Amino acid sequence: MLIFHLDPIAQALFSLLVIVALILSFVMLGSHWIKNHIYAFAAESWAIAALSAAVGIYGHYPELVFIAALTVLFRGTLLPYLLIRIVNDLKQNREFTPLLQPSSSMVLGAMLVVFSYALAHRLGLRMQLADNIAVLALTAMFALKLIGFLMLVLRAEAVSSILGLLVIENGIFLGSQILVPGMPLLLEMVILFDLLIIVSTFGMLIRFLHKEVGTTSSRELTRLVG
Repeated sequence: MLIFHLDPIAQALFSLLVIVALILSFVMLGSHWIKNHIYAFAAESWAIAALSAAVGIYGHYPELVFIAALTVLFRGTLLPYLLIRIVNDLKQNREFTPLLQPSSSMVLGAMLVVFSYALAHRLGLRMQLADNIAVLALTAMFALKLIGFLMLVLRAEAVSSILGLLVIENGIFLGSQILVPGMPLLLEMVILFDLLIIVSTFGMLIRFLHKEVGTTSSRELTRLVG
């Protein structure tokens, strides 16, 4: 496996990119401005693309370099562009009804990172990976998934919910690049195109809700129940 044969420079590079991706998820938790969330997601996707390219180069997986290019094109450029168009069309630049303030959200996110590290460390011991970059990859993967779920719970705006789902998927994708870099190229491409279809479909649904109901907040939409 690639993770057992990394020189110190490669380990430092992989660690830096994983940590950058994780820090950018806290930018999404620490801001009310939806465009800040989108820009942070775009930067996070670029960091994951750089990680994918680095894994491909160091591990001699040429298909990962191609996947990195697709990640930059779709996750890092096209999806943020579509989300910004949705925000501009709706003129809804701010999350007005979060359950927690940004500072409290970041503290809760930090607790989730600590929990993720404890879980990854325990798994690493069982898999004899306690001193390996894999533990960091597992920590980031679990943490990004939990932070994505946290965004789904705390944020009410539909665009923020889409971003929460995308952060969850980013976590899975990040972990797979280090833990299972030999994942079939076709499967990776299918996931990328599925994300594009999901965002496009959600965009049409959000515009419909805004036109017909006058809001895209899930808490406001509860008045339709009954």
